[in-house]
Amino acid sequence: MRLPLQLDETLERLRALGLEGWSEQLAIELPPLFDPGHNGNLPRWLSVLEQLPPLQADRVVLDQAKIQLGSAAACSEDERSQLEQRIRELMPWRKGPFELFGLSIDTEWRSDWKWARIQSQIQPLAGRIILDVGCGNGYYALRMAGAGADTIIGVDPNLLFMSQFQLISRYIEEPLGVHLVPVGLESIPDQLQRFDTVFSMGVLYHRRSPIDHLYQLCGTLRSGGELVLETLVVEGGVETVLVPEGRYAKMRNVWFIPSVEALILWLRRVGFQQIRCLNQSVTTVDEQRSTEWMRFESLSDFLDPQNSGRTVEGYPAPRRALLSAVAP
Repeated sequence: MRLPLQLDETLERLRALGLEGWSEQLAIELPPLFDPGHNGNLPRWLSVLEQLPPLQADRVVLDQAKIQLGSAAACSEDERSQLEQRIRELMPWRKGPFELFGLSIDTEWRSDWKWARIQSQIQPLAGRIILDVGCGNGYYALRMAGAGADTIIGVDPNLLFMSQFQLISRYIEEPLGVHLVPVGLESIPDQLQRFDTVFSMGVLYHRRSPIDHLYQLCGTLRSGGELVLETLVVEGGVETVLVPEGRYAKMRNVWFIPSVEALILWLRRVGFQQIRCLNQSVTTVDEQRSTEWMRFESLSDFLDPQNSGRTVEGYPAPRRALLSAVAP
């Protein structure tokens, strides 16, 4: 199965970065993912991309809360209706917000709120080579491009998210250096030591071995490179770690939720230096909610209706922390 053009370009970029080994590995790993038998929805998603109206964006805004591609004046009502139909065929939209040719995509997450907590507290991204682990549909990667990053490699095995990114990027003519690859962190060779900044946001609590995850992240960074880590946390001291029995906030794959103090200890044990907690905040139903673009259950359905400070299982409601750490 031939790879989509964007992925061919990604393999070329990896080779240009001196990551020939990973590029060759992906050239073997990726084609089977695009076999129709691998994911029954993939042919439909690829068909959506083929049916997009051929619009020309008269503006591209990546450094504002809402990523904007094209103005309302740059397409007709009929073209906008066609575009909306195609975008809705790639629902649910979880990360954003976006606006395409006057059409606003109100995503489940107000991802711009998280980005606002990060952007002024981390090392400047201009000119940097970045790895975004668990990149979703590329909202954050595009914000990184808007901040002047040289190259962003995003990894996320979800083919729907990749399709959403390809829809968005279809209307960005200038090369931005943003490349999304539909694989997990496990696909990245050990000890690349190539990236200036690595983002892992909303991933750690899904890992059965969080310490191994931190070691993997550390191995992707050059010496002095920065890890930006966002994860669920609980209140408590250095020995506090919540291990849910069964589900947490209706999620099956939540394994370990540490306190910030415990997480800092984990990072130190892995070898990270200059560890800082940038922010802690309780997730609100204004930041994560169902919308017309994501009609499934969301945060309000995951909380105890009698006590919003607890999940439906009785655990502390989602609290998230952002940390920065520097590779040795």
